[in-house]
Amino acid sequence: MATKKLMKGNEALAEAAIRSGCRFYFGYPITPQTELAEYMARYLPKAGGVFLQAESEIAAISMVYGTSAAGKRVMTSSSSPGISLKQEGISYLAGSNLPAVIVNVQRGGPGLGGIQPSQSDYWQATKGGGHGDYHLIVLAPSTVQEMADLTVLAFDLADKYRVQTMILADGTVGQMMEPVELPEPVQKEYDKPWALRGKGNGKSKFITSLSLSPEELEQWNINNFEKYRHIEETEQRAEEFLMDDAEICIVAFGISARVSRNAVIAAREKGIKAGLIRPITLYPFPKDILRRHTSHVSRFISVELNMGQMIEDIRLSTDCCRPVSLCNRTGGVIVTPEEVLAAIEGGK
Repeated sequence: MATKKLMKGNEALAEAAIRSGCRFYFGYPITPQTELAEYMARYLPKAGGVFLQAESEIAAISMVYGTSAAGKRVMTSSSSPGISLKQEGISYLAGSNLPAVIVNVQRGGPGLGGIQPSQSDYWQATKGGGHGDYHLIVLAPSTVQEMADLTVLAFDLADKYRVQTMILADGTVGQMMEPVELPEPVQKEYDKPWALRGKGNGKSKFITSLSLSPEELEQWNINNFEKYRHIEETEQRAEEFLMDDAEICIVAFGISARVSRNAVIAAREKGIKAGLIRPITLYPFPKDILRRHTSHVSRFISVELNMGQMIEDIRLSTDCCRPVSLCNRTGGVIVTPEEVLAAIEGGK
């Protein structure tokens, strides 16, 4: 039987990355994800990898580009304002079809904001924070165990589709400690014939995001969005809790989902048929799962640590055929089970 280890979320993610075959990490310290970088600095070299604290977030994401182009598994991490600085480089990665894992342990904003937990980077992550037409696959852990498990998945999805995968965690999940069962070291390696590994006797290769022909760039975008369409059809993930007979559906991710689960239990004890859908993939958003429940759910409640961002995807997913209300806190304040329960009862 596998043993569990008590770890912080940030540390569990870092260890899972190493066990996933990540051998290159480039980043810059910022709260509340600094423990992740510290862990990589301590343990990645022992696994034969390279840790480098870059001079800036912009430099770090540029190093990710070069390392991915060489066919290596690579990761960077930061927190909200640091991720904003990486957006140009993320767009370049997308324009070059280079796989990479990017971690955002969110803090309050906008601006420098505060160091308390937030979920206000939802739009930036799911709608593409940089320039151009592109998507990231976005995974939202709600436990320390998922900080590890979704990291393994993030590397696999990045390599499978040649996309950038973001782990969008909030500061609470990054800082909390829970028992975690760590994954076994991976043995599988994806074939990357496109990687730049020296010409040798093979065909010369070239990777760039620059296209001076508008027709060629248009076709590139069309082809890439066919890939995104396939991802939307096959990679939707969500957890359902007490949804079989639910008449009120809470939709929440990360720490908000853990709070909402307690509120759903309290509502059930009062005879209110409430349930919870927890998106695990924020992109692709689990719209098919939400749509499946519109026949018996009378209304949806979006629980978020922002001013209301995911609520738009809930409305689109349900074709606006059911009312969707917002239960939220922002600025680093975490919503309470009592507040969520009040939102559930408020529509009776």
